[in-house]
Amino acid sequence: MQKQKFYDLLNQQAQGLISGENNFIANMANLSALLFTNMEDINWAGFYLMDSDEELVLGPFQGNPACIRIPVGKGVCGTAVSELKTQLVEDVHAFEGHIACDAASNSEIVIPVYKHGKIFAVLDIDSPSLARFDEQDKLGLEAIVKSFEETL
Repeated sequence: MQKQKFYDLLNQQAQGLISGENNFIANMANLSALLFTNMEDINWAGFYLMDSDEELVLGPFQGNPACIRIPVGKGVCGTAVSELKTQLVEDVHAFEGHIACDAASNSEIVIPVYKHGKIFAVLDIDSPSLARFDEQDKLGLEAIVKSFEETL
């Protein structure tokens, strides 16, 4: 229950930041900062945008420099796009095709962002700990993404 309250509050803060703003870059930047500064035990939070039907490109983020381009179907982000669903990975080193942008990352969650029924971007969050993310994180972060989608 404590985690649910955390995400409810975080989503309220997110809505306060992005409500009434339709510039997606500004909203992505603020959401990345909000997540990075409020979530414990993470080392990267940000977005990758669809650059074509075949590739994601780095968007606003907080953390160490990251991979600039990720092919659809490759890595956790590309898999989220190709499978059209959230990817919750307890151990990225056991994930076939994982792209190691930061060797310190051990677990990851990636949530697709939709605009007009198509994937527009993904929210990607990494942690240096194994199994950092669970179902409550998934539901909480999906709710925040839903709030963001309403601004698109």
